[in-house]
Amino acid sequence: MKWTQTLIPTLREAPSDAEIVSHKLLLRAGLIRKLAGGVYTFLPLGLRALRKVEQIIREEMDRAGANEVLMPALQPPEIWEASGRAETASNVLFKVKDSSGRQWFLSPTAEEVITTLAANEINSYRQLPKNFYQISLKFRDEIRPRFGLMRAKEFIMKDAYSFDTTDEGAMAAYKKMYDAYTRIFARCGLKAFPVEADTGVIGGNYSHEFMVPAETGENEVAFCEACGYAANIEKATSGIPKTAARDMGPAIEKFATPGVVTIEALSKDPYKVPANRQIKTLVYVADSKIILILIRGDDQLNETKLMARTGAVAVRPATPEECVATLGARPGSLGAVVNVPASVSVFADGRLQGANDMTTGANEDGFHMKNVSIERDIKVTAWFDLRTVSAGEPCAKCAKPLKIRRAIEVGHVFKLGTKYSEKLNATFLDMDGSRKPSVMGCYGIGVTRTLQAVIEQGNDKDGIIWPLSVAPYQVCITPLAVAPDSQAMQMAEKFYAELTARGVDVILDDRDERPGVKFKDSELVGFPIRIALGEKSLLNGEVEIKPRTGAVQFVKIEEAVDSVLKLICV
Repeated sequence: MKWTQTLIPTLREAPSDAEIVSHKLLLRAGLIRKLAGGVYTFLPLGLRALRKVEQIIREEMDRAGANEVLMPALQPPEIWEASGRAETASNVLFKVKDSSGRQWFLSPTAEEVITTLAANEINSYRQLPKNFYQISLKFRDEIRPRFGLMRAKEFIMKDAYSFDTTDEGAMAAYKKMYDAYTRIFARCGLKAFPVEADTGVIGGNYSHEFMVPAETGENEVAFCEACGYAANIEKATSGIPKTAARDMGPAIEKFATPGVVTIEALSKDPYKVPANRQIKTLVYVADSKIILILIRGDDQLNETKLMARTGAVAVRPATPEECVATLGARPGSLGAVVNVPASVSVFADGRLQGANDMTTGANEDGFHMKNVSIERDIKVTAWFDLRTVSAGEPCAKCAKPLKIRRAIEVGHVFKLGTKYSEKLNATFLDMDGSRKPSVMGCYGIGVTRTLQAVIEQGNDKDGIIWPLSVAPYQVCITPLAVAPDSQAMQMAEKFYAELTARGVDVILDDRDERPGVKFKDSELVGFPIRIALGEKSLLNGEVEIKPRTGAVQFVKIEEAVDSVLKLICV
């Protein structure tokens, strides 16, 4: 391809609404253009790189035994209602109506569609196992799209779904996908690592996310360098001990705390109750029901864990008015010792189990209670791990200090079990004549997000640093004189023909621009190898070859093609 034949609208400055490096470079290098918030057009270079990511995914999915299909983006609500996700995923669903007034959903994912297909087409154990995948557009009604392709309303995803006869078979399918993802991200040049993860609204009972370390990532990961443990902060646990044991002591005692409504205020004069001796009482609404959550004063509630442990579809903090209606007091004076309605469940973090000599709200504005024994004085419905892990806490596996870092999620694998197959009747006739639900798994890769993650991980002050595997073009030939009769242009055409014939992706910068402009654009776009041809160097029988992150090499004209091929094979 010649530069003048395509469209590469590079920018010297990024638009003001581009927030992170990769988003700025996608725009500055002319890879994408914004149509509306969370909606982007891929320009020629961006599409070439995207197609290379897709091809790597296809090759590894095919290698793992998956079958490519293409499912509708327009989906009937009935199958979502049957799975229960018409409600649980309602906040991300795009809903449209046709000319007859019938409602449809735009696909954010395809568990319901593929399970319906399996229900209609798979009838016997002899047809299993199977794994189907697609690479297609998805739509999610993001309230606040941000960071370019990282969180968009329209994006491209690879989603795969496995069907097996047994749990053991499902785990084998899971392992195949896990291994395939490891290869995919490595081939894309990403330093991705798997972490234990929460299953969220997808459901299931086992999952891993593949994360790319990045300070701009929207996820936090807890990890242990000593033993390799890693988990999303929404799933992570630690070996931090329970609250230190103390004697049960005297009966509870109410005392006045006028104006004290925070953990910090109660820890100061004249009360001096340390945060680790306080019980923080939080009132939440879970699926329209009021619940109480108890955690230690120096801990923070993890809402994702709360949803996972309680099975709630949606949770939110109660309003002050709801707190008063339930417990008779406003936030800051709440507790679970007295005046808790029998209909209200109390969930406590396991770190509080067995704690004595604690202080908590009295359910009366301006008052607290001390000498509280949580097991003597509070009726706990269930004990769960509800707290958020902090850096420096001991690893639950090896007791070494945990670290926290930010990361970008690029892939997620789930073991779904029979959640969808039971609800959508995807069953098979087993060899013993009984009908059983298929055991499922699902596996997603954000294709457009992966492309941006490559840029977020590979860049410098001059622009993008593409790995050869996904670069839109591997080589940029840059003649410094472009007149048809110039030696530089004639030699550039010769190199272009030879390298193209050898299977190399080449772009020839035939623009009549100053050398500095051409070099800056080449660096900005990030072509892995640049061949510069100037009249002076050609007179010396040499061309200039520069790897994107390496030093300039002067190579004899007759050795130039072989030198480039060697760089590509490294």
